[in-house]
Amino acid sequence: MNYSPVSQPPEAVANEITEKIIGCAIEVHRHLGPGLLESIYEKALCSELEEAGIAFKYQEPVPVVYKGKELGQLRLDLLVEHEVVVELKAVDRTDPLFEAQLLSYMRLCHKNVGLLINFNVRKMTEGIRRFVI
Repeated sequence: MNYSPVSQPPEAVANEITEKIIGCAIEVHRHLGPGLLESIYEKALCSELEEAGIAFKYQEPVPVVYKGKELGQLRLDLLVEHEVVVELKAVDRTDPLFEAQLLSYMRLCHKNVGLLINFNVRKMTEGIRRFVI
């Protein structure tokens, strides 16, 4: 997928990317349903993104820096099109900790848009939350 910053404002690009990610997540959920491990959904979503020609990085390392000193690294589940941070879950209910985790990842890698996707839901639309900072 090729997005040109000249042709679209950044918000429009992010919206287009999140729509495509959500479409891929719905397709995965349609085929697999709820109740599996997060790692299975992660692999299936990567496969869907690949099929759709959407660029992504899987388990992307992000350094945690404090006052110029690297303290360690965290790993993003997915970074899609260098724009959208995606955090995947397969849990009975989402915890505010998951939201805080996603927002921290977004700040650390300087991204404004993130998706928290929980596959352990009856309808996929119930498991998707979009965050903008």
